[in-house]
Amino acid sequence: MIEHLRRSRFPLFRGRSQRDRRRGAATHNGNPPPGNGRNGSHASSGIPLRSVLSVRTLAGQLMLLQLVFTVLLVAAATAALVLQSRSDLTGAARQRSQAVAVAFANGPGMARALDGPDPSAVLQPLAEQTRKNTGVDSVVVFNLRGVRYTHPDPSLIGKHVIGPYKDALTGLPFTRTIDSSTGTTVTSIAPVTRGNGSIAGLVSVGITVQQVESAAAGQLPLLLGGAAGALALSAGGTLLLGRRLRRQTHGLGPVEMTRMYEHHDAVLHSVREGVVILDEDGRLLLANDEAQRLLELGPDAQGQQVADLGLDEQTLELLTSRRVATDEVCPAGDRLLAVNIRPTEAKGGPQGRVATLRDTTELQALSGRAEAARERLRLLHDAGARIGSTLNVRRTAEELAEVAVPRFADLVTVELVEPVLNGEEPAAGGGAGLRRAAVGARPSGGSAALRDGTLFPLDERITYGGAAPQCRALDAAEPSLVPGLLAVPGWEQQDPDGVGRLRAAGIHSLVTVPLLHRGVVLGLANFWRAGSSAPFDEEDRAVAAELGSRAAVCIDNARRYTREHTTAVTLQRSLLPGALPEQDAVEVAYRYLPAQAEKAGVGGDWFDVIPLPGARVALVVGDVVGHGLHAAATMGRLRTAVHNFSALDLPPGELLGCLDELVTRIDQDRTAEDKSAQTAGATCLYAIYDPASGLCTMATNGHPGPALVLPDGGVSFPEVPVSPPLGLGGEPYETLEVQLPPDSRLVLFTNGLVTDRDRDYATGLDLLHRTLEQLPDAGPDETCRRVFDAVAPSRPSDDIALLVARTRLLDRSQIAEWDVPSDPAAVAPVRADVAGRLDSWGLSDLSFATELILSELVTNAIRYGAEPVRVRLLHTRSLVCEVSDGSSTAPHLRRAATTDEGGRGLYLAAQFSQRWGTRYAANGKVIWTEQALENGASAGDDTDGDALLDQWDDAAW
Repeated sequence: MIEHLRRSRFPLFRGRSQRDRRRGAATHNGNPPPGNGRNGSHASSGIPLRSVLSVRTLAGQLMLLQLVFTVLLVAAATAALVLQSRSDLTGAARQRSQAVAVAFANGPGMARALDGPDPSAVLQPLAEQTRKNTGVDSVVVFNLRGVRYTHPDPSLIGKHVIGPYKDALTGLPFTRTIDSSTGTTVTSIAPVTRGNGSIAGLVSVGITVQQVESAAAGQLPLLLGGAAGALALSAGGTLLLGRRLRRQTHGLGPVEMTRMYEHHDAVLHSVREGVVILDEDGRLLLANDEAQRLLELGPDAQGQQVADLGLDEQTLELLTSRRVATDEVCPAGDRLLAVNIRPTEAKGGPQGRVATLRDTTELQALSGRAEAARERLRLLHDAGARIGSTLNVRRTAEELAEVAVPRFADLVTVELVEPVLNGEEPAAGGGAGLRRAAVGARPSGGSAALRDGTLFPLDERITYGGAAPQCRALDAAEPSLVPGLLAVPGWEQQDPDGVGRLRAAGIHSLVTVPLLHRGVVLGLANFWRAGSSAPFDEEDRAVAAELGSRAAVCIDNARRYTREHTTAVTLQRSLLPGALPEQDAVEVAYRYLPAQAEKAGVGGDWFDVIPLPGARVALVVGDVVGHGLHAAATMGRLRTAVHNFSALDLPPGELLGCLDELVTRIDQDRTAEDKSAQTAGATCLYAIYDPASGLCTMATNGHPGPALVLPDGGVSFPEVPVSPPLGLGGEPYETLEVQLPPDSRLVLFTNGLVTDRDRDYATGLDLLHRTLEQLPDAGPDETCRRVFDAVAPSRPSDDIALLVARTRLLDRSQIAEWDVPSDPAAVAPVRADVAGRLDSWGLSDLSFATELILSELVTNAIRYGAEPVRVRLLHTRSLVCEVSDGSSTAPHLRRAATTDEGGRGLYLAAQFSQRWGTRYAANGKVIWTEQALENGASAGDDTDGDALLDQWDDAAW
């Protein structure tokens, strides 16, 4: 047992001894031992539970037994030694006494002394001397009658001997233990013979037992010392062994060790995980019940080499290798085991390896379901992230199809109610037709009809019969699951062609989901599976319902945005110029692109071309801050205001000042209604070009200045004086005058052209500059197209307005000018010159009306105005008459009384012209009229002038 404990640190993890295995094999003859390891025997090794109960318990019992055995052994040895010593001393005393007796009896002269007259006198000294020399207790010589001749006690000489001395008369010495006067004595008696063989006397030599015990007592300390040493060595060894065992058991007592072993043993054989312990040589030391079941081990497997157990090759290689393994899957019969291997010496244990085994075959079904659940969650997560990334109804439907194919279905079709596609509100009761908005199919596998889209064409109008699953889903307003699609009763009879196409495409399963939002059907999503794909089940229907619900919310959001965006774009388009007016000052082309980025909404960018009196033209580009309906409405108000202010023929600086006051009032009105309302900030660039002089006057309020492309191809950006945006107020607007040669191009634009999320203003302006340099001879329309292609962002986040105007210059032959002296008599020569010029232009039909108009205007200028007075005629697509003077007082119409002599001239001028008006210059004013070239009849042809003149009068200037 001591040797067994010395060789094993923990007997639980040691194999049986060779004797135990032989005994087990002899007992069971190859059959499994009785019992299941719970009733007194170890479940995995067959060793009785008491024999492996606890190392600490065995150690304590062993130490106690060893101590008792040692004490008994020492006591027995001591007693044996004492008895042996006494026996040896007694034997030695018998031999010595006999030797002394024989020697003394055969001494020379002994017979003669005994036959002499005084034997005592001769023999007493010799006897005492011999006794002292030999260390015996007594040397007694006596005759055949037993009378003593010598004795250590002289008083006993002559006395009779008591004892069996007569036995020596036979002639042979003998030894006896007798009680004598000196105590219990070992006595040897030898006869003294004469020469003739007769016995002359007897010699008795005695050694007392007390002397023998004294000698033995002298050896007893040595014996007891040796016994005490042996006992101390045994106890010390037992204590050392106990301390070593205590260290190995971590100080646990026998009760704790017993309980721990029982718990460990119960757990080891109860867990649903196999445990295998191997030694360093690959020998199986232990296999619990689960390991024996998983590996199909026999009852005598423990103690054998793993290679001899008939395991699968991969499992054997993993168990015999010395590498660490974590959840490596190995086959074991019809099972798949997840194996973990760790060395036992890593934590200070004996060399070897421990392996744990789990049966993953039984977990495959559960693992598959868990993986399917995880995939569904990932699908729904991706759907939430990908569906609705845009605010486009069709794109949202396509995103639903892209998410579901091929992860959830082999084919997805999304059919929407037609009003939804147009951004309109669907009817609550349904009734509107469906139109297929998106189709998604698995890119590989399946039939050609599935892949090329011929089975379900896009934009097809859909009508379902009453037996179709889609119709039932719409009626019930809930998802419909059809695991066996072709077995739907009545469907094939109602739609044989459609069901035949489905059968030919291999489609066998369907989940159809109504797209419901706020109780209104927006459309229908159909999820199809074909070929070898598993049919849909109830869990798939729940996933499809969730996908449909999320898609319905996103589609409705896109529908609402589409409706609002369409409304805003319609409003914006209605507020922008429909067609550019005809004029002779510039050749114009434009491009307008609303914001394309999602959630940007319509903006407030606008442009305009406004004809002005005197063949001039106003070029306008503006931008309202923000997006949406408010920005579009504000843009319309500003554009109308610019038209109205232009009708007053105000200079650019003054016009922007009036526009600034209007924006300020707009902001004040909005703030009064809503304290949190933002200001309606805006920018504007206003330029007036005069084709008669080639002069362009422009002003801006925070808007980017124009680009100027000269006829030679040079590109520049005139530095228009910077002014604050509209609505800030209080600042004068400075103007810039530029002399433009003919065929120059003015490029007006809003900042959406040159700026974007990924491009700053300077970079965009540089790109515009390089693009215009490459277009030296391009016309306005080509310039617009090339600039849009090269500079405009692909999906702008802001509106873009681009206006390109190529300048024209009136020929000198189209202009006639006269300086008029301040004398009424000068009116007639001027009238004659005008008539002559009209004849040269082929406008003689306009002579009467023109002469009348000029007579009245020049007469009024001389009478009420100031010098200098000038007359100018412009022959363009209309005839323009201009009379200027140095006064800033403007005339206006009034009703003339019948008794008034004057007051009817301005009325006549208004009647004989299409338009008339007054504009102010730096030094005076200009009164102008326009006459259409094709309406050259005189006023008297269709007008009762006298009747009309009776109604009006000129006002004083």
